[in-house]
Amino acid sequence: MKFGLYGKFVIKEGERHTMVNILLDAAKSMEDLDECEVYHVHISEDEPNSVFVYEVWSNESAHQASLNLKSTKTLIKQAMPLITGMERISTLTPMGGKGFAKFD
Repeated sequence: MKFGLYGKFVIKEGERHTMVNILLDAAKSMEDLDECEVYHVHISEDEPNSVFVYEVWSNESAHQASLNLKSTKTLIKQAMPLITGMERISTLTPMGGKGFAKFD
């Protein structure tokens, strides 16, 4: 079963651009992982100290395994000093649509 995640990073004032770049690097590192189907980084003008990430994975285990990759650990280390809070807005079960790999 596919696994989706919508999360929010609250970051130090003035650091949104830096955090966006770190997360876009994370998205780039996921391009070679077939298990990662979607990795989108978003900002909201209503929340200037927040960055949002929407992810879709082939399954939850693939997402968990990605957290142990060397590239992911390096990016997490870069991001941690910027983060003042994190929120898992929702864990989702993706059902399909544009941008997803074919569902089983």
